[in-house]
Amino acid sequence: MTEPELDPQFEALLRYLKEGRGFDFTGYKRTSLMRRVSRRMEDVEVPGFDEYLDFLQVHPEEFTPLFNTILINVTSFFRDPEAWDQLTTQIVPELLLRKEAEPIRVWSAGCAAGQEAYGLAMVLAEALGIDEFRKRVKIYATDVDDEALAQARASTYATRDLDGLSPERLERHFDRVDDTRFTIVKELRRNVIFGRNDLVQDAPISRIDLLACRNTLMYFNGETQARMLQRLHFALVPDGVLFLGKAETLLTHGGLFTPIDGRRRFFRKVALRQPNTREVFATTGRPEPVVDVQPDISRLQREALAANPLPIVVVSSTGHVAMVTQEADKLFGLTDRDIGRPFQDLEMSFRPAELRSSLIQATKERRTQWVRDVEWLRAGGERTWLDVQVTPLMDVDGSALGISLAFMDVSRYKLLHDDLEHANRQLATAYEQLQSSGEELETTNEERQSTIEELETTNEELQSTNEELETMNQELQSMNDELQSSTDVQLDRAADVDTRNVFIEAVLGSLQTGIVVVSSDLRVREWSPWAEEQWGIRSDEAVGRVVSDLDIGLPVDDIEKLVTSVLREGSGRIERVFDAVNRRGRTVHVRVSATSLLDGGGADSVVLVLDSREG
Repeated sequence: MTEPELDPQFEALLRYLKEGRGFDFTGYKRTSLMRRVSRRMEDVEVPGFDEYLDFLQVHPEEFTPLFNTILINVTSFFRDPEAWDQLTTQIVPELLLRKEAEPIRVWSAGCAAGQEAYGLAMVLAEALGIDEFRKRVKIYATDVDDEALAQARASTYATRDLDGLSPERLERHFDRVDDTRFTIVKELRRNVIFGRNDLVQDAPISRIDLLACRNTLMYFNGETQARMLQRLHFALVPDGVLFLGKAETLLTHGGLFTPIDGRRRFFRKVALRQPNTREVFATTGRPEPVVDVQPDISRLQREALAANPLPIVVVSSTGHVAMVTQEADKLFGLTDRDIGRPFQDLEMSFRPAELRSSLIQATKERRTQWVRDVEWLRAGGERTWLDVQVTPLMDVDGSALGISLAFMDVSRYKLLHDDLEHANRQLATAYEQLQSSGEELETTNEERQSTIEELETTNEELQSTNEELETMNQELQSMNDELQSSTDVQLDRAADVDTRNVFIEAVLGSLQTGIVVVSSDLRVREWSPWAEEQWGIRSDEAVGRVVSDLDIGLPVDDIEKLVTSVLREGSGRIERVFDAVNRRGRTVHVRVSATSLLDGGGADSVVLVLDSREG
């Protein structure tokens, strides 16, 4: 299927992504790539590619969702089970037999969120045992999506991401974080190394025994696929195995790989007839004509570089200035005499930005470095902002050739960005003020509502207190009425008692016989006036005393016995006659009649009637 005619506006957008952000999508199939970018443009409501380029310049935060839309990171554990079964039962056992006790290097290219890399780790750990796996295996997992790499390094997956895992593998290779998340055990995590690598631009990892690059090639056009496959071929050791996705094939690249199992997409590296790295990194599968390349750069190359619209300075691997463009001459005032000088001797190596450390880092890491937002006050007071792209230039064998420094004037973007930030700050300030006013109103409303609630509560408490007071008043009134009624009754009773007592005293006083009432404990309860007269003891002296304590002329011991007999019998009447001496000292005969006084159910006291006659 032929690619559609190139859209100049879309190609300009791709160049901006490559030069401004270091993402080279020019090798992707235009049909699918344009469809994904258009989907993102619809989300932000931008109609055309040129307008979207302006939108990206003003909204740098848009790059992340754009890249996430383009880089479709669709993967899962043990995707295509038949292929993984083949890997487990044939490919890995043959690899272990071939390697014996040697270290094993594995590369998961385009690893996305890490499921494929950890799946390879599980298969090898199960085949070797965890201790041998820890000693011998290194798994390199790479991708161009930094967010996907961050998720892969975290190694934590939700339950929905664990489809394809058997319960045995879930139990053996995962630790539960909570009810919905699991994490790879540390014994596997330690042997998986994640890093960023662009299969189109960056140098491949070398000396790989097993290389899994599944469902990645299919997004690129034929030319880019050829270049990528040559890099993958270079990465593998002799007899190394390439593991592709179900939708990918190598029918047009038979010179580099031979199928082990074409249906399940396992291929073995074919050794080149003359294995030199220039053939490995050729742009197509066809052999290149041999050209006698002179050490000096040709005039055509010099003129092409010099005419580049960007200010570019090329530094050789020895640190000397090798080439400069005309725009670099204008920007930094370089001349032909500066060609061949050590770069560190030039003023531009440290002004307007320190670039020497970036050159060292780019060479060491073999990846592009960026020095952004460099502010430069030029002669005449003109202020300019630059982004500097420091790109390592690598030979086909992976050795360093030099460094390219590209200077991009981002002053317009910087000014737009500053204006946007200023507007955002003003908007944020206005929003904060509005939010503060809203919070104050809300607080005032809450305080007013709280006051109302407190007043309502107080009113309810007052009503309740008033009701309680009314109830208490009613109870007190009722008690007062009862008390008054009780008092009246008691007064009536007291009056009756007083009247009765007066009557009884009058009766007792009129009798010419002594009346004495003795209680069950032999104490005197009543002592009549005649008894006072006869025996010489007043009533108040006799009442309450035990009979035996009365010092009178009566035989008190005999009297006690008489009382005791009556109390014991409980009823009836007993008479006795005793000799006694009255208060005048005369001998008298006393007839004592003892009668029980019943109170309730039995005898409580004894009434003694004493009738004396002088003898």
